[in-house]
Amino acid sequence: MWQRRKVSRETVHHPIFARYYARCAAAAEGRAGLAALRRELLTGVMGRVIEVGAGTGLNFAHYPGTVSEVVAIEPEPTLRRVARTAAVRAEVPVDLVPGVAERLPVKSEAFDVAVASLVLCSVHDVRRALGELLRVLRPGGELRFFEHGRASGGGLAAVQWSLDRTVWPLLTGGCHCWRDPLGEIRAAGFEVVGVRRLNVPERGPQLPMSPAVLGTARRPIG
Repeated sequence: MWQRRKVSRETVHHPIFARYYARCAAAAEGRAGLAALRRELLTGVMGRVIEVGAGTGLNFAHYPGTVSEVVAIEPEPTLRRVARTAAVRAEVPVDLVPGVAERLPVKSEAFDVAVASLVLCSVHDVRRALGELLRVLRPGGELRFFEHGRASGGGLAAVQWSLDRTVWPLLTGGCHCWRDPLGEIRAAGFEVVGVRRLNVPERGPQLPMSPAVLGTARRPIG
């Protein structure tokens, strides 16, 4: 059972970007192949799930019937309003809750699976957010992740580094394209059990947000 806390500092306000994102995200699902990647991300998920940075709820339609409940955390009010419609249409119970990834309003060891999907790029404190996901997962619980991040090639990585320190976060609601999500997941104490590196979209020129990782990690049992 999740527990509500005060949310005075638990919200994020990017109203202009949020309205733009809400209009464009659904249209980009098929064109960029994101819908298929979301299905891959959530295949085989079972039990109680917590999803951080749920956005407009684009993952909700892809949760399998083996999921008993999704607690979806989203701090941005505009995105949360859009996500309510997706939550109602989902085939599994979805409880949409305000909050930030760095301070999850839920009990420890309460979930079988945590989902981080295109969110670690925009949280204020990546280590703290992943520490919270580690806390709320039961021992042996899974973290399913699909995140864009730092390119392996020096040229694109240099462009990402430069963008992150200038205009990119300002234009994209706090997104950072030079972060290393896989490295951060390992550093937080998760055991990575499977990962696939890809570009989004998988064909065409590489953009600053194209390099991505999709995979599964676990909270250690011992």
